[in-house]
Amino acid sequence: MTLTKLSESLETYGTHHLKTANKEAKVDNILQIVAIGVGATLFMDVWALLQKQIFTIPSLDYRLVGRWIGHMQQGKFTHNTILQAPVVKGEVAIGWLAHYTIGIIFTGLLIAVIGSGWLINPTFIPAFLTGIISVIAPFFIMQPGFGFGIAASRTPQPNVARRRSLVAHGSFGIGMYISAMILRGISQIG
Repeated sequence: MTLTKLSESLETYGTHHLKTANKEAKVDNILQIVAIGVGATLFMDVWALLQKQIFTIPSLDYRLVGRWIGHMQQGKFTHNTILQAPVVKGEVAIGWLAHYTIGIIFTGLLIAVIGSGWLINPTFIPAFLTGIISVIAPFFIMQPGFGFGIAASRTPQPNVARRRSLVAHGSFGIGMYISAMILRGISQIG
């Protein structure tokens, strides 16, 4: 074998293994994003449950999210009030699935913006800020779609609704950080 052929063989071998390692890292990042997104959303739900049990603060009824999404299939994206819209088959499951999927998406956006290094060394501020910034979605997409107005402006107590949304989404951000730290701890054990 000539030196040139040996060099080409080593280069091909190295490039193949580099591509394989890169694909494995991407898959690992995606799995971490899913785990952190699910964990953060679960933390948000536990926080909502605690608020309901301790302070009798109601949380969002995710069947309404499912109803809203279900009506989108017929081209209806906004309602006078989602509360009076016809029930959609499977709306509870659709709503909860959407809730957790959105949590994963926001986690993915955090990583897309600040980089996958955060998965290795998670810090609180980016996670918390992502949670707070994520309140843009309900304020400007979901609540108007529900018929509740921009930032709940058409609800009986808009400032209470806004504060509850901020607390919920702040808890999501805290949940992202906690979930990432738990995942990091697990990966250091194994």
